[in-house]
Amino acid sequence: MSNLNVDQIRSFLAVVESGSFTAAAQMLGVRQSTVSGHIARLEQALDRSLLMRDTHRVAPTPDGQAMIGFAREVVEAHDRLRAFFSPGGLRGRIRLGVSEDYTLSALAQVLARFAERHPSVDLQLTVGLSRALYQGYDAGELDVIFCKRRRGDPRGELAWADELIWAGRPGLVPDPSLALPLVLYPPPSITRTLALDALEAAGRSWRIACTSGSLMGLRAAVEAGLGIAPHSARVMPAGLAPIPEAAGLPPIGEVEFVVLGSGRQHAVATALQETLLASTAELQAAPEG
Repeated sequence: MSNLNVDQIRSFLAVVESGSFTAAAQMLGVRQSTVSGHIARLEQALDRSLLMRDTHRVAPTPDGQAMIGFAREVVEAHDRLRAFFSPGGLRGRIRLGVSEDYTLSALAQVLARFAERHPSVDLQLTVGLSRALYQGYDAGELDVIFCKRRRGDPRGELAWADELIWAGRPGLVPDPSLALPLVLYPPPSITRTLALDALEAAGRSWRIACTSGSLMGLRAAVEAGLGIAPHSARVMPAGLAPIPEAAGLPPIGEVEFVVLGSGRQHAVATALQETLLASTAELQAAPEG
């Protein structure tokens, strides 16, 4: 039998206590795939099946039931040892850059959980357009960025992908004989670039009716009927509605949301990345423009 990994044992306990891999991942602040990998490697190391899985529930096998007491003792002893020699756990400062799109999301709750788990970490938060965040990251001014993927840049771990559609005031149908009035972020903006490229490729005339660096400003302008804007198809806030397909506007395509960090050598950055990636369902459930 190889040496056992405490993180794997901790994941096992979290699954047993919560009754599901998804809930265990949320408890631990990691992704579900991480918990699944921990369980698989722990069962391989012990050469025992620890959990019974079906479509409705997860429960310990007889060997898993026997494992629970040992697992709790191991985890408790490990935590006491770590607390004795490193009372504050992770320490230091982390500089996080977040896309403007997330300022109205569940980000506050996610960061609050991170701060609760790591009270000795100082967080410096920068909010801005995705391309500006990339510039700050590349200049060494940010440790982790959570934003839209820059075109042609393969870096970052995918959180999710969203289809973009045209959104406007409910009932608004653009006049095809007139230049399409647009409400957009100023450059550099990834969403702006995707929208304008789609219109240019389709040969559709357009004009910039309103520009704002604020998500609240953009939504106010669209609700006022100043123009239309590219928006996530998955979440449409009150006061906005999809432009009907009959309007003949070209598809915009997808935008990917990624987390880009400083690598595994930066323990604080790694912990923050894991927290963000484990919270994607929570963040997607809120408006992000």
